[in-house]
Amino acid sequence: MIKEIQEQIRQYDTIIVHRHERPDPDALGSQLGLVKLIKERYPDKHILAVGENEPSLAFLGMMDKVDDKLYNDALVIVCDTANTARIDDKRINQAKYVIKIDHHPNEEPYGDLVWVDTAFSSTSEMIVEFYIQGQEEGYTLSSDAALLLYAGIVGDTGRFLYNNTTAGTHRRTAILVEQGFNQTEFYTKLHKKDLKMSRLQGYVLQNFTIVEGVGVMRLTREDLEKFSVTSNESSQLVNAFSDVEGLRTWVFFVEEQDQIRVRLRSKGPVINGIAAEHNGGGHPMASGATVYSWEEADEVVAKLVAVSK
Repeated sequence: MIKEIQEQIRQYDTIIVHRHERPDPDALGSQLGLVKLIKERYPDKHILAVGENEPSLAFLGMMDKVDDKLYNDALVIVCDTANTARIDDKRINQAKYVIKIDHHPNEEPYGDLVWVDTAFSSTSEMIVEFYIQGQEEGYTLSSDAALLLYAGIVGDTGRFLYNNTTAGTHRRTAILVEQGFNQTEFYTKLHKKDLKMSRLQGYVLQNFTIVEGVGVMRLTREDLEKFSVTSNESSQLVNAFSDVEGLRTWVFFVEEQDQIRVRLRSKGPVINGIAAEHNGGGHPMASGATVYSWEEADEVVAKLVAVSK
């Protein structure tokens, strides 16, 4: 599969890399890391990254502005996005050829070429494997690209604490660390909190509840306005109370204008089925969903209680 992707990259002069909306470190790390790998291999090609910029992760890189006409003869690669509804920037249908690279369950195998492997911790780890197998084709790994891919792996493994961290993950990560980027500086930027986020974290720790082994936090629009925090920024706190003794699963609800964003996490029980029942999906232990009332949010909590038992 990697050889086929390399062949498509070789054929196209314009390559546009997408990822999912509301990007996390893996979405941006895999997207921008792949862009750098291809640019370093083919400096004369036009390699672009598109989507909305995420201010909290701006230190990883910014997106390009791409004219519609560039898509006509372009190869599009979509990273870390399980379904087309979540792709940030919907112009992929204008492209000549589309490749999907993802580590989520392949519920929607869109595109002309699909490389999906749930055995990888992250899409960034898949891009490291792409580099490993691409060395004989002339691919090199700069410290800048290594840092981006490292960020993605760290993000999706919870700093190597989650059970999706395998021996292979550590071996591939070692290749990245060998490139000599500044890990201390990276972690400082990744976990930096300004005053408003620190105050919101205190509020979360004071106000989350425990329902029969399930941790529950509800952030309303009024809460977000009070702390001047966006829904996206609040995602940094999804694990704020995860280490409380006795929790098996936890859920973070964030009220938006016309929906409630749901972030589900688990230390064992499989919870992506619950997410799928509420307009979402994801990994067995980390998923996202969307509900449209606090009554529906209560249904999610009840289902988490059931699987946690």
